[in-house]
Amino acid sequence: MMPAVYGRAVEDLLLAWFAEHGRDLPWRRTRDPYAILVSEVMSQQTQVERVVPRWRLWLERWPTVEALAAAPAGEAIREWQGLGYNRRALALHRAAQQVAAHGWPDDLTELPGVGRYTADAVACFAFGRSVLPVDVNVRRVSERTGYSFSPAAAQALMDLGKAVCLARIPRCGGCPLAGACPARDRRFEPARRQGPLAGSFRQRRAAALRVVLAGSEPEDAEAVASLARDGLVRIDRDAVSLPE
Repeated sequence: MMPAVYGRAVEDLLLAWFAEHGRDLPWRRTRDPYAILVSEVMSQQTQVERVVPRWRLWLERWPTVEALAAAPAGEAIREWQGLGYNRRALALHRAAQQVAAHGWPDDLTELPGVGRYTADAVACFAFGRSVLPVDVNVRRVSERTGYSFSPAAAQALMDLGKAVCLARIPRCGGCPLAGACPARDRRFEPARRQGPLAGSFRQRRAAALRVVLAGSEPEDAEAVASLARDGLVRIDRDAVSLPE
């Protein structure tokens, strides 16, 4: 095990790198738990560059958790279009309703659609709790270096994993931790990728939902039934519409 003082020195190197190279993301300038929750849910499996403008538009329309909670669920689904995985919009809407009615729970995983990572991210970045949110980038850097980082290094770890400590071929020449990293100059097997969207049932569901959003009746009954089970549409006497 590395001496604690050495671990602190490594973290200092990381934070110095982050001060110069860290991404300037708008949700990093707020401690509002609602705004941070929206950013985390939107960023799941979606490129940050696509999320930034959509996050701003979402908060312009619903600037508070109470505003989102009061909106129809169908409007949240409509606003979500283009971000993928529409169930996230519905879960976010339901979470807003729960918070508006009962406040933020101590255990944030009690909120609909909020798993361990998202709960820890909101706890750390909004509420200042001493917990390190571990996403794929944080886990990769921690495992390769062998160091235990503090919550203060969370955003730096995310950016290092995103820009330098890449999944297959890390850019060790630009890494502030390379000098003592046991994984330096190693190459890694590619991670298992998700199956293609084209021709998948997920694509059929998305197509059926777009038809509903356009005010028409989709013909793909199997996709519609799946959407209805998830609460993304409602079926009333064979008419399909967005939830209220």
